[in-house]
Amino acid sequence: MKQITPPELSEWLADAGRDKPVLLDVREPWEYERAHIAGAQLVPMRELPGRLEELDQAKDIVAICHHGGRSLQVALFLEKNGYNKVHNLVGGVDGWSRTVDPAVPLY
Repeated sequence: MKQITPPELSEWLADAGRDKPVLLDVREPWEYERAHIAGAQLVPMRELPGRLEELDQAKDIVAICHHGGRSLQVALFLEKNGYNKVHNLVGGVDGWSRTVDPAVPLY
């Protein structure tokens, strides 16, 4: 599992020559409604074990939460379940808002 910073993720998303990762937001629905990164797919952490089949193991997956703690746990869980292209967004949505896109609300 790799750690990725918000600026690194922003560069990746802007790079037309790279396949886009799956942005896996593992927060609760109320958090996602309040603030999220455009294009992120919401799968709350508690639901993930029952929804693994929704994730393509061949694709890069960036796990996202509020500050990076829950997403780190999810990234480790995904690796234990055979996902080899997993990244954790360090600083989460909060870091994204503070360093990449201030239009994403802080909470």
